[in-house]
Amino acid sequence: MKHFQQTGIVLLFILSMVSSITLNAQTKKDQYQVIYEVPNTSVKNQQQTGTCWCFSTISFLESELIKSKKQQYDLSEMFAVKEAYHQKIENYVLRQGKANFSQGGQAHDVIYAMKSTGIVPQKIYKGNNYGKIHNHTALVKELKKELEKDNSEEVLPNNWLPNADQILDIYFGQSPSNFDYDGENYTPKSFLKSLNLNLDDYIEITSYTHHPFNQTFVLEIPDNWSNGSYYNVPIDRYMAIIDYALEKGYSIVWDGDVSEKTFQHKNGIAYLPEGTDVSQEARQKTFYNKETTDDHLMHLVGKATKDGKNYYIIKNSWDSDSNEYGGYLYMSEDFVRLKTVCIMLNKKSLTKKERKQLKI
Repeated sequence: MKHFQQTGIVLLFILSMVSSITLNAQTKKDQYQVIYEVPNTSVKNQQQTGTCWCFSTISFLESELIKSKKQQYDLSEMFAVKEAYHQKIENYVLRQGKANFSQGGQAHDVIYAMKSTGIVPQKIYKGNNYGKIHNHTALVKELKKELEKDNSEEVLPNNWLPNADQILDIYFGQSPSNFDYDGENYTPKSFLKSLNLNLDDYIEITSYTHHPFNQTFVLEIPDNWSNGSYYNVPIDRYMAIIDYALEKGYSIVWDGDVSEKTFQHKNGIAYLPEGTDVSQEARQKTFYNKETTDDHLMHLVGKATKDGKNYYIIKNSWDSDSNEYGGYLYMSEDFVRLKTVCIMLNKKSLTKKERKQLKI
């Protein structure tokens, strides 16, 4: 009896701690006055992987599904990551090792992967066949060793791609060819079709002066290994695009620099010191001198104010207990103007004038 009493006390303590954390997170959020907030799914954890590009984009697509289907889905990030690795392997070998091969990627890599193989729910495919948490350090090391061996051959071995795919299967687990979900049987492609997501609706935008505005170009960042194209607009229009999308209930994939000391996820805030130059010229300068680099992708889900200043509500992928805001953070308007590298959003969220200017 004493054992059960102690267990009960421990359980009550744990529950009280969880309640305290949840209440504290809500109290912290209440310090900000929300202007817009797009409905979004629960905060996930990319764990020890460089797959923020997938977690942010899947979260974004889940918000798109809430908007279009009025239903929440929990999609498998690792199903898309595995296919992206497959495409990255082909790209690296066919370019004879003259391409970036790492854990990183871009939002469009998720779109490319889904177009190729579809998607499945998280409950169907966890994508972890090797341990308690996701960790791709050994995976990338083993893959690169195998691919370097293939590239060293005068003629590629016939089995180079199956051998690499076998390594993916060992780490991620075999991808399901079909599965049952909510009383229906699907393939990954038929499940994607059932979601009614038009993957051609999603575009990426940036704002740099080394290419003409109102045109597209392949953004020169290391993790753009698949050579995705981005529309280029001036920074004031860039910010207006973000605000209009949020106003109309559309969220955004945010990609940018988090190396600044004033990016403080633990404290739930990202800001720039007073007086920081956030002009178009400053954006270009910090891009050229590598002060602004493609570090991290997150899900931009809203806008808020505090003490007369504007902040954007950002959903991170470092777990809900990673800070006192439940895994979210508030990014100042100046930080977004200067440190955003690029964004992805639904082209339907653009004004008619903007679509005309970009010829979309």
